[in-house]
Amino acid sequence: MNLLLAEVAQATQRLADAGVPSPRNDAEELAAYVHQVKRGALHTVKDSDFDARYWEAIARREAREPLQHITGLAYFRYLELQVGPGVFVPRPETESVVGWAIDAVRAMDVVEPLVVDLCSGSGAIALALAQEVPRSTVHAVELSEDALVWTRKNVEDSRVHLHQGDAFGALPELDGQVDLVISNPPYIPLTEWEYVAPEARDHDPQMALFSGEDGLDTIRGIERTAHRLLRPGGIVVVEHADTQGGQVPWIFTEEKGWADAADHPDLNNRPRFATARKALP
Repeated sequence: MNLLLAEVAQATQRLADAGVPSPRNDAEELAAYVHQVKRGALHTVKDSDFDARYWEAIARREAREPLQHITGLAYFRYLELQVGPGVFVPRPETESVVGWAIDAVRAMDVVEPLVVDLCSGSGAIALALAQEVPRSTVHAVELSEDALVWTRKNVEDSRVHLHQGDAFGALPELDGQVDLVISNPPYIPLTEWEYVAPEARDHDPQMALFSGEDGLDTIRGIERTAHRLLRPGGIVVVEHADTQGGQVPWIFTEEKGWADAADHPDLNNRPRFATARKALP
């Protein structure tokens, strides 16, 4: 075992003792980041090339600063995104939400689908759809100027059209034309602040996390926006907490002009997102 791998083993234990959910993964990721090698090549780093800044990075992660803030990168489906303070770090569970949406758009009898991503944050969802549905036109809407610093970096030279604005009043010029509206909105109830993991509670922007007493205020607003934007037969996809599976589909009722409202599980078989179709006239 070389020096770096021995240090990684010690770092793994330190992170585990600090309550970090994936200590070995994070210890190796930080070792690779500091030494500018792939994780699979850590064993090739010479003892003389060990960089003591590794322990500075470990101390930051030990204090529950997000791994992605330390490295400045987040990975989402086939994307490498720039992230940092002020923007919500995309989570792996959202990948299954986007996967469902991509399949739904591909199944539409539409040559050039029109897609809107509300509460876009880093731009992960919008960029994944633009990349994996090449003939789509994708609009991303984000309100926070702090988040937009990162969104702009990520969507630069992409096909995503970025708009600063409120999700509730977004893009009136597209009313009745959109094929798919998708969102990973804030959905944590204010009453659950103390139960949120430190990485999110202390580092993700509050406006990307919390939404009213029951966590559903933003989703209620997105329901109205989606109904306004979508063409008849268009689809809305909204991520929610795994504890809200029984509630969100009921926001998209027949009385409000929706059909086929349903919940869908993530890879851990927990309810993760709701979908509905705008009813035909």
